[in-house]
Amino acid sequence: MTSFKIDLSTAVVFVATAPEPKMANKKTGERAVDRDTGAGLSTVGLLVSDEGEGNLYQVTIPETGYPEGLAPGMPVRVVGLKARDWENEFNGQKRHGISFRAVAITSAA
Repeated sequence: MTSFKIDLSTAVVFVATAPEPKMANKKTGERAVDRDTGAGLSTVGLLVSDEGEGNLYQVTIPETGYPEGLAPGMPVRVVGLKARDWENEFNGQKRHGISFRAVAITSAA
């Protein structure tokens, strides 16, 4: 699937939910890992405000790509944000959406 770069140069970004480990299999507790580096992956909620519009995005990042203490309300910068469309079939039902992945999140303070 194709991925697209997202330009946040004019946006204001805040942490909405603290990072949590991303699970590859919730039943077994297996954590999702980056295929290239082997680093564990986390998911963080980000509130992105730009041009009078605010949106909440769940963004996947490697655990090495964000500082400790990242907490709701903190202003941040997002490095290398990309969007990718996805589609799968589960129990005979097709599902689709857009996933978001970043290289890193840093403090904007």
